[in-house]
Amino acid sequence: MAESLWVREIKRNKIIRDVVVPCPGKDWREALASACRALDIGVPMTVGKHDRDFMAFSLLRFLPEHFLEAVPFDRLEAEYFESEDGRKHARP
Repeated sequence: MAESLWVREIKRNKIIRDVVVPCPGKDWREALASACRALDIGVPMTVGKHDRDFMAFSLLRFLPEHFLEAVPFDRLEAEYFESEDGRKHARP
C-alpha cells in the first residue's frame, strides 16, 4: 500500500497550490516537512491538537499563526490517504 500526504494551500476556500508526498509509516511530521520544502514555505509549528486530529481524522489544518513568517494563504491542510497502487481511484 502506498501511504501519502496530500498538502494544499487554501485561500478564499479554493486550493491555490498542492502537492502529494510519500508518508511511510504514518510519519506525518517528516512528510509535512517534505511537502513544505516542495511548496517553498516554512514548516508550521505543531501542537498536541495536531497529533489528536491526525489520529482521529487523518487530517491536519494549519492557520497563518502556526507559521513564523507570513504566508500567502488562509490555511494549509494536510490529508493522509492510502491506496493499493499509489493512486486514488474514482469509485464507480
